Amino acid sequence: MTWTQLHAQIHRTIRARNLFQPHANILVAVSGGQDSLCLIKLLLDLQPKWSWNLAIAHCDHCWREDSLANANHVKSLAHSWNVPFYLKTATNPINSEAAARGWRYQSLTSIAQINNYDYIVTGHTSSDRAETLLYNLMRGTGADGLQALTWQRQLTDKIMLVRPLLEVTRHQTGEYCQDFNLPIWEDSTNQDLQYARNRIRNQLLPYLKANFNPQVESHLAQTAELLQAEVEYLEQISHQLRLEASGKGEKGDLRVNRHLLKKQPLALQRRVMRQILLEILTDAPNFEHIEKITALITAPNRSQTDPFPGGAIARVEGEWILIQQ
Repeated sequence: MTWTQLHAQIHRTIRARNLFQPHANILVAVSGGQDSLCLIKLLLDLQPKWSWNLAIAHCDHCWREDSLANANHVKSLAHSWNVPFYLKTATNPINSEAAARGWRYQSLTSIAQINNYDYIVTGHTSSDRAETLLYNLMRGTGADGLQALTWQRQLTDKIMLVRPLLEVTRHQTGEYCQDFNLPIWEDSTNQDLQYARNRIRNQLLPYLKANFNPQVESHLAQTAELLQAEVEYLEQISHQLRLEASGKGEKGDLRVNRHLLKKQPLALQRRVMRQILLEILTDAPNFEHIEKITALITAPNRSQTDPFPGGAIARVEGEWILIQQ
């Protein structure tokens, strides 16, 4: 095996960030594109140093006429590398990017649970991170959305999602595939401009590079990395504050001590309220939801919100904000 700078970089990243343990059971999501092929080849080359048990999973959305051929291509690669292969094929139409992403993670998690894999690994790069930050920014989000792809995310009690390539650009994965003659399967949907992410990748980022900053992609990815650490810290502080401020009313309703919250910075007030709303709403709360319940911290007694989705109402009773469902 030829040991490259990219091998050394990923080896250091896995060790420094404690992404995997030795002897771990790792399920690698492989689409056949350059990022996922680069990822699986790197992990296979590093396998002797870590004694991992590697396997490949491929999700066929059945969007394209060549999707079955794509799946068979990845299956053939898995067999050539003597790696277990798992295929999940969509049986119902998937009509949006968000639905496809949800189905993919659900499918990968199911494969991992059935076959006892500790980690699910994807080939997201710093380029993906930059694109996701821009995508979320334009849709409207706070720092949580702008952190844009994290190194690790807990999917279940026993399964961790890991993204080891977040400091690697798409240009680097392409060069790596060329250097090792990896047979990339070109996904025609990556050029379809009906998808917002493709417009960001193929139109917006090239325009920003040409007209504003040639390094915009790496700078956006660095911003996401900085925000990730700050979000983690704020979430920990807010969680502790919420535990101190929360209680139960006479009827078992959730209540929050607004006098305690009033002493805190607005950023922590909003985060505490967001954490509470995440429990009572079926969908993630938006900016308006968080603002109207946060306003009750300084509102007159007996003030209340209009109903949240699902019917819950928050109102002021003395030093408390009561949430009635």
